Amino acid sequence: MELSQLPLVLLLIVNIRSGHTEERPKPRVTIKPDHHVFRGETVTLRCDIDAEGVTSWRYNWYKEGLFSFFTELQEHTFRSVSESDAGEYFCYGTENKGSRRSERGDDVTLTVSERPKPRVTIKPDHHVFRGETVTLRCDIDAEGGTSWRYNWYKEGLFSFFTELQEHTFRSVSESDAGKYSCNGTASEGSRWSNISDEVTLTVSDSPNLTLTVEPQRPVFTGDSVTLRCVLDQSRDGWEFLWSKNSNTESTEAATKTINPVKVSDGGEYRCRAQRGGYYTDYSEPVAVTIYGKPKPRVTIKPDHHVFRGETVTLRCDIDAEGGTSWRYNWYKESSFSVFSELQEHTFWSVSESDADKYFCYGTENKGSRRSERGDYVSLTVSDPKAILSVCPQKWLTEGDPVTLICEVNSFSTGWTFSWFTETGSSDLSNRYHLLSDSSRGAGGKYTVSSAALNHTGVYVCRAEREKPAYNTKYSNTQLLWVTGVSPPVSLIISPSRTQHFTSVSLSLSCEDQSNSDGWKVRSYTDSGWLQECSSSVFGSQTGSTCTIRSTSTWDTGVYWCQSESGEKYHPVNITIHSGVILESPVDAVTEGDNLTLHCSYMNISNLRADFYKDGSLIQSQTTEMIISTVSQSHEGFYSCKHPERGESPKSWISVRGSRSDLSVLKILSSVLAACPYLLVTVVLIYKCCRMRGQTPQ
Repeated sequence: MELSQLPLVLLLIVNIRSGHTEERPKPRVTIKPDHHVFRGETVTLRCDIDAEGVTSWRYNWYKEGLFSFFTELQEHTFRSVSESDAGEYFCYGTENKGSRRSERGDDVTLTVSERPKPRVTIKPDHHVFRGETVTLRCDIDAEGGTSWRYNWYKEGLFSFFTELQEHTFRSVSESDAGKYSCNGTASEGSRWSNISDEVTLTVSDSPNLTLTVEPQRPVFTGDSVTLRCVLDQSRDGWEFLWSKNSNTESTEAATKTINPVKVSDGGEYRCRAQRGGYYTDYSEPVAVTIYGKPKPRVTIKPDHHVFRGETVTLRCDIDAEGGTSWRYNWYKESSFSVFSELQEHTFWSVSESDADKYFCYGTENKGSRRSERGDYVSLTVSDPKAILSVCPQKWLTEGDPVTLICEVNSFSTGWTFSWFTETGSSDLSNRYHLLSDSSRGAGGKYTVSSAALNHTGVYVCRAEREKPAYNTKYSNTQLLWVTGVSPPVSLIISPSRTQHFTSVSLSLSCEDQSNSDGWKVRSYTDSGWLQECSSSVFGSQTGSTCTIRSTSTWDTGVYWCQSESGEKYHPVNITIHSGVILESPVDAVTEGDNLTLHCSYMNISNLRADFYKDGSLIQSQTTEMIISTVSQSHEGFYSCKHPERGESPKSWISVRGSRSDLSVLKILSSVLAACPYLLVTVVLIYKCCRMRGQTPQ
């Protein structure tokens, strides 16, 4: 049992013993001004006991169940209440002149808290502009749901300009600027709050508005433009209104970014700010200029098609409004890396590896703008070669016309040509001799109207061009051979045939009627070398006899006899082959004689084979082919083919006039020796008659 309950128990026992059974009165405790008060206020506790027949009570006060008589008065007052006074209180009474006692009253709670401190807010902002609508508001957060009457102060002075929680300046002016504070007094009672902290209201003239644009220069389509509407005093609560070319306004953020821009986005922009019903003046307009993105143009000088070794310059031109300075980016189609950042890129000695498709684009030197990518432009690099051909044929008789034709394997024009004879010198600087009348080659042709014996030789040509300057290498070689009517020397070949096996011995001798020692065997091989017999790997010259101890395919070519003074006679085409060969006569066959051909393979003679003339089969599976009574129609290229061993090279079989015709010619030559012009006329008439008399086969 609690100590606070002991008096009641004793009273109950006394009453029972005395026989009284009336109901004991119950005190009622009240707190003024309120159960919830602020520190420092005056608070009164009062104990009221309504009981019949009792006129005077002695009151007993208890706090939170403690057995403590801190007062015996009906009212107890805290003159300046503090948090230590907070708690639960009850009371009971005892009769002043008697023994009766009341019941224990219910607990009543007294709450003591710190006096609230109001908070002043200003809307829309502490810093406003003349003419704006401004609202001051005083908020008091206090327990107990107190209803307040508000007191406003300006610059610390009490001013009854309002007693409402909010005060609004409909059109604020500079005179309304100042420091404001507030406090509250309870609508019912004497309680009051603390005074709030001062809040400063600043009122200034209309704000300055600045519109900026980045970048501050014309831009290209696809780039980004940022517009900023900036107040000179940045505050919250503003909305920004934008217009272009004085068109309808749109509400947007203070920063307006257009990405990517189009040409239609260009124009004159303005902005202004709005807060509540207040509008600033318009900003100064700014112009946004947008150009179409430029497209580079690539040029190649001197031409899109050039020759190896020439100097070639690529140039990237970007025509853009606004005077932009560019950094250039060059690409090959076959590569993803930039190989140059200059406007011009030069290949000082261009090669085939430089041939490709090229394009460029530009990036601004001081900025972020970029051009479009240029179209691909192709650079073609070739190696021009001079090609020499002979018309109508390489094997000539004295007096025949012949033309050397020099061409360049290129579409370009402007070439001039020079002709040379090959000297056979091992010294490269002296290997070619320029013809004295080479100036006739400007048109690409070198013509000899009447071939003479001294025109026999190996010829080459070369082409050159002035703009731009370029010289080709020497052309392929062409052998011209001019034969006289009665050559003074003969080339004797052993074995006597034009086709020979590899790795065998071959003998070639120059024989004339007087001095054979004055002649040397010379050759022009298929490898393009003009040489003496001793220049061959296995060749040696003894007197007028050339011996090749072991033949090879490199020895294939034309062989002839040449005097010490440079005269050349009796050319023979000799072919060295490692397979099947055709055994055919070295010299021309006389018209009317018989011709016998054999096919051989290594040590197998008279091989059974098929025989062909000019590519057509004329006799099959025979060991030899015999043509009796040869005529001009039998001239042509002959070959043979074995079904297992393979096919031989082709050999030219020429047919000369009959012996009687040759005798007539020899007599006429002797008779007319004193008159060369008449001799030439007779020979030409004879040849013309023979050509008319020939019957095509």
